[in-house]
Formats: sequence, C-alpha cells, structure tokens
Amino acid sequence: MTTYSLRPGVHYPLGATFDGNGVNFAIYSAGTAVELCLFDEQGTETRLRLGESTNSMWHGYVPGLKPGALYAYRVHGPWSPGEGNIYNPNKLLMDPYARLFRGQVNHDGPLVPNRGPELDPRDSAPFVPRCVVVHDDFDWSGEKRPEVIWRRTVIYEAHLKGLTARHPEVPPEHRGTYLGLAHPAVIEHLKSIGVTSVELLPVQELVSEGFIVKRGLTNVWGYNTIGFFAPQQRYASSSGPGPVTEFKMMVKALHAAGLEVILDVAPNHTCEGNQLGPMLSWKGLDNRGSYWLQDDKSKYRDFTGCGNSLNLSNPWVLKLVLDSLRHWVNEFHVDGFRFDLATTLARAGSGEFSPSAPFLTAIHQDPVLSRVKLIAEPWDLGLDGYRLAHYPALFAEWNDRYRDTIRHFWKGDPWQAGELGYRLTGSSDFFKLSGRRPTASINFITAHDGFTLRDLVCYSKKHNELNLEENRDGNDSNHSWNCGVEGETSDPAINALRARQQRNFLATLFLSTGTPMLNAGDELSRTQRGNNNAYCQDNELLWHDWRMTPEVTEHLAFVRRLAELRKQPVLQRRNFFLGQTLDDSHFHDLVWFNADGTEMQQQDWKSPRQYMAWFLGGDAIGMRDPAGKKVIGDSLLIYLNASANELPVTLPGVEWGARWRVCLDTALALDGQSYACDGRFVVQSRSVVVLELIAGEAPQSAPA
Repeated sequence: MTTYSLRPGVHYPLGATFDGNGVNFAIYSAGTAVELCLFDEQGTETRLRLGESTNSMWHGYVPGLKPGALYAYRVHGPWSPGEGNIYNPNKLLMDPYARLFRGQVNHDGPLVPNRGPELDPRDSAPFVPRCVVVHDDFDWSGEKRPEVIWRRTVIYEAHLKGLTARHPEVPPEHRGTYLGLAHPAVIEHLKSIGVTSVELLPVQELVSEGFIVKRGLTNVWGYNTIGFFAPQQRYASSSGPGPVTEFKMMVKALHAAGLEVILDVAPNHTCEGNQLGPMLSWKGLDNRGSYWLQDDKSKYRDFTGCGNSLNLSNPWVLKLVLDSLRHWVNEFHVDGFRFDLATTLARAGSGEFSPSAPFLTAIHQDPVLSRVKLIAEPWDLGLDGYRLAHYPALFAEWNDRYRDTIRHFWKGDPWQAGELGYRLTGSSDFFKLSGRRPTASINFITAHDGFTLRDLVCYSKKHNELNLEENRDGNDSNHSWNCGVEGETSDPAINALRARQQRNFLATLFLSTGTPMLNAGDELSRTQRGNNNAYCQDNELLWHDWRMTPEVTEHLAFVRRLAELRKQPVLQRRNFFLGQTLDDSHFHDLVWFNADGTEMQQQDWKSPRQYMAWFLGGDAIGMRDPAGKKVIGDSLLIYLNASANELPVTLPGVEWGARWRVCLDTALALDGQSYACDGRFVVQSRSVVVLELIAGEAPQSAPA
C-alpha cells in the first residue's frame, strides 16, 4: 500500500494541478469535511482528509504525486433531504474539474445516495470511474488558429464517431476517433463541400443513463455530462497517446486546414438525473446550490427533460461552467460553442428566463469567451422556455422557424409566402431589432435531432422502434413528406423525386441569407431508416455510409456546386436588406418578383402561391473588366417552385440586367442555358432555378 503525505496546498486553481514536484488538489464543497481518495493501479484506496478550506474550497498538496495518478473524493455533511442536503461519504464523487477519467459507471452498483428515506451505507467506489491527474504539455508550435468571419461561415454539425466509423480511407484503428476526424481524406471532404466550421456533438465525458444501458444501448449523442473539462475516453484510439493529446492533435490538424472547431456543450443539466438518479459528483458536493430544486427540496425542477437543471444563478456553478468553457478555448484551442437548451442557462431569480441572467452577462464581459463563436439553442422544456431572438448580441441562434417554414414550403403547403420571405432573407423580423446581423440566424433544414435529409423525403412518420421505447420518443411534428411511399422503394419515379427534393432543400439552405448549418451526412444522402431520435444507436444506423454509389456521387457533386455558389459575395451579406440601390451596385439589393416578371405587391404576399422569385443585387466592389471598368457579374435571380405543376416564367425587364445564364437547376434540365431580359422559360415542378447576370451585361438604366 502506497503511503502519501499531505500538505495544506492552495485553493486555486480548482482541480488537480501538477507543478513538477507534486499535485495540488482543490475542490469546492458546502459539506463539513472532504476526503481526497487516491487509488493505486491495483485499486487500493487511500483517504486523506483535507484539513484546509478557503471560502468553501477544500485543498491539499501531495508531494511526489505525478500525472496519471487516480483520485476522487468523499464528502461529509448533513443528511436532510427535505432541505436538499444529501451528503453521503459512502458515495465516491468525481471532481467536476477533472480533466480526464478512467473507467465507466456501472449502474448495477449502489449509486443512489438513499435507501428509502435513510442514507445508504453501501460503498459505490467499485462502480464509478476515477479521475486522472493530467499535465498539459502539448506542442502547439506552428498552429495558426483560423479566423472565419460570420458571413463566410458554413457549419457542419457532426457526430465525431459516426462521421468516420465506416470511412474506408481512415485506418481501422482510427475510425470513430479524434484522429479519424483529423485524417486528410476527411478534411479534404469537408473542404470540398464548403465547410468552414465543424460543430461536434458533445465530446465531454459522459455517463449513459441506467435505463438505456439496461436495454443494451448507449447514449451516443453525449448529452449527459459528468466531466465538463474532460474529453471522452471512448473517442481515443486504442494505441495513441490518450484522449487529451489526441483531441489537441485533431484540433491542430483541422486548424491547419483552416477549419474551425465548435463544441456542442450541455451545461444545462448533468448525468445525475432526478431524486432517483445516481450520486456521482454535484449531488454529494453541494446539492442545494448545484441544482434548481422544488419547494420540496428533495425533488428537482426539470427545465431540460433530463431529470435535473443546473442552477447557473449560483456563483459556484456559474464559475464551474465559465472555467470549463475557457479551458476548452485556452487549452484545447476550440473556436466556439453551441449551447444545448440555452434557456436553462439563462434562468435566474425564481427560475424565469432573463436576457441579463448571470451566465449571459458573464459571457458578454469575459475577455476569452466573448471573442469566440457563441450559438444558442434558444429553448428548453420549462415554462416560457421558447426564446428565439431573445439572446444578447454576441449570440447566434438556431432558427427552428426557418427549418419549419422551409419544410412546409417544399412539402407543398400553400400560404407560405409571407413567412418564407422573412426566412429566406435572414429573419429580420426576429434579429434586426436586437441590433444583430443576418448571420445571427443559424439556418438549418435538418440536425442531429430529427430526420436526416434523406429521411425527410422518404418518411412521413417517425420509426424509432429500435430505441425500444415503443416509438413514443422523438418528435411527431416533422413536417415531412414521403413522396408517395413510406420508406425505401424501387420505384424510379419516386426515387428521382426524392433526389430532387433533397437538392431543393440544400439549394434553399445555401441560397438563404444567414449562417447555413449542414447536418453531417446529408451531403451523402445518409439515412437512419426513419429514426428521428438516434441518440442511443451506436451502430450503422448512426454511422455514415461512405459507399459512393452513382446516386450518392451525383448528390455529392451537387452539394459541391452549391458550396462554390455560396462563395459569391451576394450570398454572404453583412447586413439586412434595405430594398434600395446600394452605393456599389446598379441595383436594389433585394426585389421580389411574380412569375410574369412584375414586382410583387402587397396582395401577392397573402396569396396561396407555391413559388417564390427574387432578385439579389450584386456587390460589384473589386469586380472589373480588363479595361478597369466596373462590371456586374454576381447578381442572381432565384426561383423556387414547390408546386406539382410547371411554372412558366418571364424574366424581368432590361433594367434588371440584359442577359442571364442558368447556373443551377435542381431538375437538371436548364443548366447552362442563357436568356435575354424579358425571356421566357419553364421552372419544372418541385425545383429550384438560379440565374446569374452575365458579366458585362449591366442594365441600360438603374431602376427607380
């Protein structure tokens, strides 16, 4: 048995810090006594009572201890569940500031702190993981962190394992790992489809819920965190240097390719669940302060649907979350965060949402966090939890109104014109009043939560039977259309329509003003066979299929065309449209048209039309012909026809441009065709046509 000595140590920084000669331990707890538990490789536990407490931060220094050492805590305090105090030193507790974990939670053990109303005397240590002392010594030399401005950002939301678990060019030992994402073939693929920023589903250490494990499944999405500072063990390669170093290697490789890394984080709740859930960390350190509790303080307020909600109006919880975010920026060099169920983070007072909540205020003034990309999922499941466009200026927001409107339109629902006009142009009705720009709207058609793009056009109902919840889980309101047959079919006409519908959705996304977010695998026409809640499917249902069939090859080529089109300045707007002539253009920035070439009037917005047509006036700065004269070449005319019927179109008059060329047609019928002003052509049913003004063909006179 190893013998350790203990010195007083210092209370900052929190966590386990190696200084070259030993390790300082510091942890916050409102308990009456704290024991540091050290474990050797045989699992033998040595308990050292921390005799020093500074402002409720317990600390001690163990000389001679080195990185790799295993540790945890036990905390003593009152047992009064009705008052929210459930201290139980029989339950081994994980350090919230731990930067690495070893082992997994075994839900067969006595993890719940009580047996009925009484304290449970059984030891949980054999059933919980250990924290690992880590020393940060990664070589970041030569790294250049990308600086992708918002208007050029294209986000790719991906599950780290699912993306590469079946990739044929990634070595088998690296598939589904941090190093798999860093593989040149994967990076080249991302670059080829115009991605600038990879947004990873949670990669912080997690615990799968007990009810999922009993079904033989696992929480693969990762929204059940135990370690807000620690990268997940399961994404490290079998023979590499470990999760911490391999995550940094991944970031460095992505940065070398100019790609940002954004983390999806869920500090709105923890893996401890409600009063029936395990005691693994926060419950045993300071249950009353960590969570929102009901009037009966033995029960939890649940804004998240996950059993508990972290209380970020508590200064210690707020500090934990902010420290963890800064850790990922400073130590792992990530470039931003997407906050899951962000409304919970912004609850204050008696639990109501506040745009000046401590979390939002602290982020705004933080010298590190205020400079990275911040994205809110602007809702939770609590009272008044839907808060789209209510976040402060630094935040972009997931725009589900965009998602639903575009789905309704391409499903063929009429009366969409008024709503669609706002969504296609950056949702100024939501974001302009707060002083934000169009890029605050994160536009998406699909995301990890819901149907994939292919399933959106193949299924009218969810099919989540494999989750073993009798298909009760997942959203029932998908606004999807199966094109006539539920699920896969060999009917060539239906399959052709489905392929076109996928192109329509993606074209709309890339042509819309705002920040586009592509769901990983949609560029490969990935299916989950109708499962719209694949959170527990760590298998080929979630893993990407990289087989390049003729259909997938054609679809991927189309996405790459969209990526090139998206680079045009006219699609990367800094500000909302004004409907006026700009200083650097002959044209109004935005004009809506009818199919006959006339401008839309007020009554047209209230019609049941199933098409939209609009003109984007190009920004001609820097675009000059060889003689040095300004030319026009990046103005666009866009037609969306969601009807089952063909749409005869007359181009606008010469004042909007003399000659146009079709640069995109999702029906694959008109590509490359050119038309003079006032020319006529037909937009096929359920298709998108984009025309670009031919360079040098400026209007004869600017429109009034």
